[in-house]
Formats: sequence, C-alpha cells, structure tokens
Amino acid sequence: MIVLASGSATRRAMLENAGVAFVVDTSPVDEAAIKAAMRQETNNPARVAEVLAEAKAVRVSARNPGMIVIGCDQMLDCDGVWFDKPENPAEARAQLAALRDKTHRLSSSVVALRDGKRLFHHTESAKLTMRRFSDAFLDDYVEKAGDAVLSSVGAYQLEGRGAQLFMLVEGDHFTILGLPLLALLDFLRENGELLT
Repeated sequence: MIVLASGSATRRAMLENAGVAFVVDTSPVDEAAIKAAMRQETNNPARVAEVLAEAKAVRVSARNPGMIVIGCDQMLDCDGVWFDKPENPAEARAQLAALRDKTHRLSSSVVALRDGKRLFHHTESAKLTMRRFSDAFLDDYVEKAGDAVLSSVGAYQLEGRGAQLFMLVEGDHFTILGLPLLALLDFLRENGELLT
C-alpha cells in the first residue's frame, strides 16, 4: 500500500492519472521553522525541498507501519529570494509582480519511506522565465484565477491559465507541477508496487 503524505490536489491528480493506487494521509510540519533553520545551514532551495518532503513523510510513516509513504515538497527561488504560497490575492499579485520579466527556479523533491527508513529520494529543478506582462493583465489574471492563486508557490498553475505568464520553460512538466513523477514511478516499479 502507498500513502501520499501531501494534501496537494495536483499531486493526487498526477498519481491518479498515472494509475497509481494510494491513500492520502497528511500531517502538518512547521515549514517556516524548517526553512529558517535550513537558511542558516544552506542556501540551496533544492536541499530544503528534500528536507521538507522527508519531514512530511516521517510524520506520516510513524502511523502507517509497513507502508510506503511518499512525501513531496517544492521550493521557488528567484535571485536568492524564497517564495511561499501566497496567503491572499494581494500577496499573490505581489509575488507575480516580483517574478515578472525574471527567471526563477522551481525545485521539487520526493522522498519515500517505509517504517521511517528512507528508501528513495529524487529532486529535480526547472527554470521558468516570466514574460513582461502588463499590470492590467496581472490584475485580470489574479481575479480570474480566484483561489487557485493561493494553492501553489509562485501563485500560478502552468497547466492552466498560468501558461500565459511565461515566455520560456525549461524542465520536466511534472517537476513544475510539484512532483518528479517519472523517477517516482521507476522506484515504485522497482519495488513491486507497479507492474514492470
């Protein structure tokens, strides 16, 4: 049995669409505290994504003995600034304005545990360059996207209307959505969770 330690609807949809059978079990971790501690230790957002993914999996693994628990996380870095999910539309607008006409890096990490022991981890990064859009476009985008702008780091969904924000995207699509899916599927096949 596979347990996804993530409340992300996008990650659930990716696994469902790939034909993976799983259950969802989430447990909150203090992401702000982990990020603050990691900022002192490293300036590597990809490493922070891995630590956050593992922290989530560890919390859930403790109450799911014998099961493979998958933890995931994602970090967005632009010119050394780490972005979090916006808390309201005004914050989403400010984030998008800060990312406008710049290239940022999204790092997504997945960690799999069984009984608290790490079996697998994989981290990938993608580079995305936003175009120079107008304030009118930005206001229209935030209004029409609604609460969806609050559900992702960076305040956009590349798989939808958010595609209009970009002029260049370099990297794996699944990684951009928040889960390096192909590497995870390889791991699950190697461990007999999926047919080879």
